[in-house]
Amino acid sequence: MKTKKFEGKNGSSLIYLDESVSNLDSYLTADKNIIITDRNVGKLYSSSFPDAEIIEIEPGEKSKNLRTVEHIYERFLDCEIDRHSFVIGIGGGVVCDIAGFAASTYMRGMGFAFVPTTLLAQVDASIGGKNGVNFKGYKNIIGTIDQPDFVLMDHKFFETLPMKEVQNGFAEVIKSAAIYSKDLFRFLEDNQETVPDLESKAIKRIIGETVDIKLQIVSKDEFEEGERRKLNFGHTFGHAIEKNSSYTHGEAVSMGMVMAVDISVSRGLLPPADAERLKRVIKNYGLPHKIDMDTEQLRDAIRKDKKRTGDMVKFVFLKDIGDGVIMDIPLSEF
Repeated sequence: MKTKKFEGKNGSSLIYLDESVSNLDSYLTADKNIIITDRNVGKLYSSSFPDAEIIEIEPGEKSKNLRTVEHIYERFLDCEIDRHSFVIGIGGGVVCDIAGFAASTYMRGMGFAFVPTTLLAQVDASIGGKNGVNFKGYKNIIGTIDQPDFVLMDHKFFETLPMKEVQNGFAEVIKSAAIYSKDLFRFLEDNQETVPDLESKAIKRIIGETVDIKLQIVSKDEFEEGERRKLNFGHTFGHAIEKNSSYTHGEAVSMGMVMAVDISVSRGLLPPADAERLKRVIKNYGLPHKIDMDTEQLRDAIRKDKKRTGDMVKFVFLKDIGDGVIMDIPLSEF
């Protein structure tokens, strides 16, 4: 087991890579623990959970809203928890976001931890301290930045992970490599046959390197005032696509990355050959690389994007594979 540490302004966070959920109990020190999970994860893995109160929510993005948070607050009241109680989110990105948001807002903040069960959650949602919910269909528009006490990553959860969820995770891995690491991007190119085998050593390397990338970026800019914005590569279009379609987060971000590199090429920032490399990797990992949607719907969603300031949007371009750059782009250009 490898351990990584993040030092945030509001506390530190330990990330335990390749640790078993059966050992979770040894990391818990509070008198009362509350587990938040979804119905699917609970059905498969609740026998491995430590002794604690369990709150189950419905699986999927449709649960990521204030109504679900209100239900959790009501359960907190029923369980008579206090500020010294501890919350553990065991599930994918939706569970991590909701559990972190509920814990960081109830009684002005309680301790919490994550046990991410999907590839997407292990490389993205559980790392960096962003916790939030959607509102009126707009992604993560209500939230906090508060670090979990620890993140425990068990790869055994991948045994029951549907291929679509695996592909969702690879979208964020590809994004991280595209903005920050030529070496990781080349590894993805060269090992496309073995990497999707989640039992391989390759996936452990990819998770470790992607987590490292995110920790390096967040350590420079915890509250997203500059460098951390690079992690939004593909997300401006991606969130707009996700709001107006049935595409998953990873699928939408993949299409958003394609649109972002096309703009990067049109502005003379990125060589066309590098844009084609990114599109090829996206396609080879089973993710969509073309889109046919109503442009006015996308424009309307982008107008309400939280990265917008006045008539400008902080947009992430590529200058090179492994080199993302943030520039203002006028809404009119979209």
